[in-house]
Order: sequence, then C-alpha cells, then structure tokens
Amino acid sequence: MSEGLVVLVRSIIGFFSLLIFAKLLGKEQISQLTFFDYVLGITIGSIAATLTTDLSSRAWPHFVGLLGWCVLGYLMEYITMKWRYAAKYIEGEPTIVIMNGKIMESTLKKTKYRASDVMELLRNKDIFDLTQVDFAIIEPNGQLSVLRKPEYEPLTAMDISIKKNSSGISTELIYDGILFEENLRQLNKDRKWLLNQLKTHGIKDISEVFLATLNPAGSLYIDKYEDHIKKVTDIGDYDGPY
Repeated sequence: MSEGLVVLVRSIIGFFSLLIFAKLLGKEQISQLTFFDYVLGITIGSIAATLTTDLSSRAWPHFVGLLGWCVLGYLMEYITMKWRYAAKYIEGEPTIVIMNGKIMESTLKKTKYRASDVMELLRNKDIFDLTQVDFAIIEPNGQLSVLRKPEYEPLTAMDISIKKNSSGISTELIYDGILFEENLRQLNKDRKWLLNQLKTHGIKDISEVFLATLNPAGSLYIDKYEDHIKKVTDIGDYDGPY
C-alpha cells in the first residue's frame, strides 16, 4: 500500500513537471518536430517514467536529471532562435532534392533518402507524376515542400476573375451502414430524400453504404461496401512476400 502511495505521489510530481516543462519548451515540439526534438522528447519522457516507477532509488536524482534535460533543451531552442549558424547544425536546413524537374541524386545520398521515399512524400502532396514537379525541398522536420511547374499549377478563381462560394464542411450522413438522422436534419434533409439519392446510385438499402457525406453546397459523396474494382493498382517498387 505504501509503495502504491509513493508511486502515486511521484506520478503527480512527474506529470506536473512535464506539463510545466512542455509549456516552457513551446509548441515546436509537436508542430515542427526535428530529429533532435524527437530524441529530446523521448529522453525526457523516459526520465519521467523512471522517476515514477523506480522505487529502488530516491526521486530527487531523477527529478534533477529531468530538470537538466529540459533546461538544456530550452537553452538549445533559445540558441537556435538567436544564432542562425547554430540552428543550421542543430536543427538542419532545407535541402533541394528536385531542381528544375531533375532529381538530385547526390543530395539524396547525403540526406539518406531513396527515390521511393521522395515518391511517397510527393503522393502525400497529391502529386503522382514526377513530370509535374519543378522544385522539391526536404524541410528540417522531414516534410516535403513542392513547387509544381507553372503549367501544372491549379487554376484559382482569382486567376479567371470569378467569385466562388464556399462549399462548407462535409457532414457524415451514413457511416458503416448506420444513418445519422440528426445530421440530416441539420442540413434540412430527411430520410426520404436520402433514400431517393441512394436509388439514383443503384443502392436499395442504407446497409449497402460504407460512407455517405453531404456538404452545405449540396455535394453528396457515396462509397459502397462493394466497389466492384476488378484489379487494385500495385504501386510498390518490388515484389514482396504478400
């Protein structure tokens, strides 16, 4: 019972210590997570866990270690903000991996990236064709920034001088075969209207639908359980065991 109480007290100390230190270190730990930030966060969390559960030693050395790591992390953050050269070596700097549509092979080797890694990051940017890319830059946090070639840039309403109304946020009407009637009412629709819409898509029953959404502009998206896709495209770069 006494050991449980000690663990509880240590947990409270460790929890609020981490809360205070996280506030001091700022939101960059989440929003711009570099490799250094990642290692720092894991180490601080590990020390906090040891502070909580290691009853074979006193709590204060672990707390001092926790305080030391957090203070050093804060100092590194302050130094990188004030001294650009330090930030370059501690946090890294942006690296161009595609320039003028050409892959920079030597840069890929230096950054320990493969061509397949870049392709994956491009797909995350909704780019599935390398011929559309003018510049691609790997940021210090590992994310990829992409500049498309001018002819592949999406046309905006401003480009053609037209006024475009907001489509709003899509609302789930059906998920996993279950109808959300409250969401229908919020959009001033009813069950009869939805059933008629489903019939126009060849759907006889709500249970056939995996997901259906509707936005305020009236755009209805429907995905059935049976998609009738005969062959799924394989985009892997080698034949694996599966």
